Amino acid sequence: MSDKKRTIYAYIALTIGVICLGWSAIFVKFADVDGPLSAFYRFVFAGAIMIPWWLIKRSKMPTRRDLLLICLAGAFFAVDLALWNTSLLVTNVTTSTLLVASAPLWVGLAIFIIFKQKLSIYYWIGLAIALGGMVVLLGSEAIQGLTIGGASVTRGNLMALGGSFCYAAYIITLQRTRMRVDSYTFMTFSIASAMVLLLVVNLAMGTQLTGYSAATYGWLVALGLITHLLGWLAINYAMGHLPHGPASVGLLGQSVVTALLAMPLLGQFLNVYQIIGGLLVLSGIFLVNMKRRQQKNEAAGTSG
Repeated sequence: MSDKKRTIYAYIALTIGVICLGWSAIFVKFADVDGPLSAFYRFVFAGAIMIPWWLIKRSKMPTRRDLLLICLAGAFFAVDLALWNTSLLVTNVTTSTLLVASAPLWVGLAIFIIFKQKLSIYYWIGLAIALGGMVVLLGSEAIQGLTIGGASVTRGNLMALGGSFCYAAYIITLQRTRMRVDSYTFMTFSIASAMVLLLVVNLAMGTQLTGYSAATYGWLVALGLITHLLGWLAINYAMGHLPHGPASVGLLGQSVVTALLAMPLLGQFLNVYQIIGGLLVLSGIFLVNMKRRQQKNEAAGTSG
């Protein structure tokens, strides 16, 4: 296959992956079960295919240290989805998705604080723009929340923001293992660990695990197979054949897809302040992603 065709297929895969991720919030809303439970079934149905496939392939087992890091990453991802899925049930799905998508901002801060790595001026500009957008977004949502049922909207947004912190921790842990572990092995073991943790959480909460309608199970299957399995496999393929900058920025399209779907399917329309705030958040994340990836590529080129 020529490089041109491979690049075209990679962009097609990225588009498919972003669309699949954009449906995630819609599937959670339609399933209408507790957040930790929909997160649990997302991993169950994805794992039902990925775990046997990994066993059939007989891929190389990660080292004990890497296995612990992968399981830790799975735990971070599990908490992220439990918080985000719960948030989706009580607040605007587009706002919630935008807040979770802010994870790259916190990744940069963690790199600066924990690993003492210097960040470019572009990162700080992007962070300032995105934080300004969040103030506009959350302020608008808080006012709206007072008119439609008290503090539930604000609480939901804070849960989504908490989910973004957990997703940032997941990204950092992923980056520390992916140099040594292939993506499929990482996904398989992180799914397994997330599934076990969420099972414990749901049992501790006394959540009803079974006995739901066929329609509910159908939406949960779609969440696991379309969003998680197809979506992330397509994105992993695209990431392997595209420059990191465009691929990472392309993932921001998830929020746009969710917003477009939420209008006809959920009747959730954005007001002018939500649109302005959302555009600021996306612009800030765009700037952070592009400059961070550009610096990595330049560093790789000079060191080689």
